[in-house]
Amino acid sequence: MASYLQIENISKSYGPKVLFDHIGFNVNEGDKIALIAPNGTGKTSLMRILAGKDKSDSGGQIKFLKEIRIAFLEQDYDYDPEATLLEQVLAGSTPFLEHLDAEGRFEYEHRIVRILTEFGLRPTQQMKELSGGEVKRVAITQVLATEADFLILDEPTNHLDVDAIEYLENYLRRSRCTLFMVTHDRYFLDRVCNIVMELDHGQVYVYKGDYEHFLEKRAERIANHNAETDRVRNLLRRELEWMHATPCARTGKAKYRKQAFWELKDRAEQAYTTRQVTMEALEGATRLGTKIIDCYDVSFSYEAERREDVRRPGGDFASFASRPAANERPKSPQEKSSRSEALIKDFTYKFQRYDRIGIVGRNGIGKSTFIDLLTGALEPTAGRIERGESLKIGYYHQNGMQFDEGQTVLETVGNLGLLNQFLFPHDMLNNPVAKLSGGERRRLYLLTILMQQPNLLILDEPTNDLDIVTLNILEEYLLDFKGSLIVVSHDRHFLDRVVDHLLVFCGDGRIKDFVGGYTEYRSFIKDYEAEQKRQAKKEMPGQARHDEKRAAERRQAKQRVGVRGPAEDFASFASRPVANERPKSPQEKPTRKKLSYKEQREFDALEAELEQLNAEKTQIETLLAAGTASYEEIRNASQRYETLKTELDAKETRWLELSL
Repeated sequence: MASYLQIENISKSYGPKVLFDHIGFNVNEGDKIALIAPNGTGKTSLMRILAGKDKSDSGGQIKFLKEIRIAFLEQDYDYDPEATLLEQVLAGSTPFLEHLDAEGRFEYEHRIVRILTEFGLRPTQQMKELSGGEVKRVAITQVLATEADFLILDEPTNHLDVDAIEYLENYLRRSRCTLFMVTHDRYFLDRVCNIVMELDHGQVYVYKGDYEHFLEKRAERIANHNAETDRVRNLLRRELEWMHATPCARTGKAKYRKQAFWELKDRAEQAYTTRQVTMEALEGATRLGTKIIDCYDVSFSYEAERREDVRRPGGDFASFASRPAANERPKSPQEKSSRSEALIKDFTYKFQRYDRIGIVGRNGIGKSTFIDLLTGALEPTAGRIERGESLKIGYYHQNGMQFDEGQTVLETVGNLGLLNQFLFPHDMLNNPVAKLSGGERRRLYLLTILMQQPNLLILDEPTNDLDIVTLNILEEYLLDFKGSLIVVSHDRHFLDRVVDHLLVFCGDGRIKDFVGGYTEYRSFIKDYEAEQKRQAKKEMPGQARHDEKRAAERRQAKQRVGVRGPAEDFASFASRPVANERPKSPQEKPTRKKLSYKEQREFDALEAELEQLNAEKTQIETLLAAGTASYEEIRNASQRYETLKTELDAKETRWLELSL
């Protein structure tokens, strides 16, 4: 296979801290690589160098295969709040658009609209209306719409809800693109990637296979390294005796052997040590009373224009119920502005001691608002919330890292032991917070929450920016946590490990309690949707018989008048005869009345009109089924389709009246 990327001799350091030193590797066509490393060891720096946003300290070479299309997704997406989604993606794609002709630009815009729609977004929305997860979907749309040969993605699943993650996961699995990404989502990694690349102690190691295979081979590599170190140390002891021995008279020690000794000494000091976050020194939760938080008929709403609902891919079991009826008239701007958007409606629940609850739902549905209600940051618009007297809440907010950027790490926490256990060594204690990486800032913020000894721990997207090793340690800590736990997360592996039941946000303010982990919930949803389809198929024959009866009447009428009728209508797929229907004898068949001249003209005109309307209806059905139409085309076609069905029904009824 062709080599899409060749890296040779690149380095990066910040002051005395060396991230990686003279590393090199290849990325071949079809590779789907996940880069794994602890926080603060250079993952994002390496990604920025590959994307041309930063430079290597040692020069080196970065060679991409010529004439391949490259797309880069950064963790933070800059956007214009006043721009619409389509305008924003086009503005961010200016370098790509420069190489497109008019036809290519049209196709690109069409792909943008299609992907935005599949993500459940309207291209005409303004960016300022979106939640953090929805902004992330816009950024991913900009990358996917280019149909690039080589994708470089930095934490693509951060802030995405599970439906969006699964959509992206399925897209990348089917795509033939070459992929190089950083991710902490272990399910996502296993299902998308075929190679794991580890950045460890400034060097790169490559493992073919999934995450479990990587763990096995990594353990073997470390064991072999340490075994070799033990062998070198034994050899060093013999060489040390030789160095201390007095040389023979009028002779000296060989310089080459002395040089070999110092090289051997350096190698003997390279024993592999792995530092991990440890939470053993953290004191447990404070005493928790019997009353935690009691919610009684709690409702909350913002006075805002309701967003137009678009069916999301893989939505939950209630999402289909949120779509407006086909015959529902559009609301006027006055009606929209006066409507109250209910994020939470009539929610009643008593949180218990040692509850381990996960909160799931699509982006923008009200999960963070719900947490703000529980913590008292917001007051409900209806109902009441009662909190226990001994309740002590530790709230890890996804956007709540309010640090003094000028303070040092030690000034921020002030506990040397805890800082060391959270991988802040002595040489980092005097670093200002502003110089920490995204993952290091998250780790420091988590420490400030846990050291408060809360008895109700609320974690809002705790897995964002944390490395996989730290996540494993956090999971173990939460499993032993002696308090109540509420987790808002889209990390499926994390939810499966630490929670035992879910509060599912279904839309329209409804919250359902589901007992079990996330994987069990998704299995339940799939079974539920399959059952709904089976029920729909059971109900279909009755409607089909009704439609077939009407079609049969039309065929009989055509036979009586001796003319060819119009094309089959929308119900012609049901070709089975009506159950238990016996043929009528000639005596039973009614005689057709003679039409007047005016009625005959009307009858002939109806024949032609029905053929045209059915042909137009078939075209609209084909357009809607193709899934390639733009948002405006889909909306216009849907409106015309409803009008068309009404017209067809009226004209067919009149045709039957004239033919009998």
